Amino acid sequence: MKTYMANNQTVTRKWYVVDANGLTLGRLATQVASVLKGKHKPTFTPHVNCGDYVIVINAEKIQLTGNKWNDKFYYRHSDYAGGLTKTAAKDVMAKFPTRMVEKAVYGMLPHTKIGDDMRRQLFVYAGNEHPHAAQKPEKLEIKA
Repeated sequence: MKTYMANNQTVTRKWYVVDANGLTLGRLATQVASVLKGKHKPTFTPHVNCGDYVIVINAEKIQLTGNKWNDKFYYRHSDYAGGLTKTAAKDVMAKFPTRMVEKAVYGMLPHTKIGDDMRRQLFVYAGNEHPHAAQKPEKLEIKA
């Protein structure tokens, strides 16, 4: 019996919507990344983008455990000497409500061309509304 290998022509993609209200950031991100990779499918093939589309709503209502709102920092560098800037999680959430979810999921995806395709399949919205109703997304339950 031959091993099944998916390719771009045989992959079927579905749309899922996830409500992030009250969910912990890391637990949400791991399960969303798994769906984006396609690891939940029996036809998963590592060298092919088998993942589905994921819409995350209410990203502004995620939770962090402990004192991470003050102790968790996001770093960026300007490529100049002394150009390191760090921003606390509460400040990132106040200015860019979707960025924490995006960065958490992006860090769990492959850093390759296939990973770039997977990143394009993630849509994060701060509020309860999203413009993807025409795709008829299914609700995806995230285990807390």
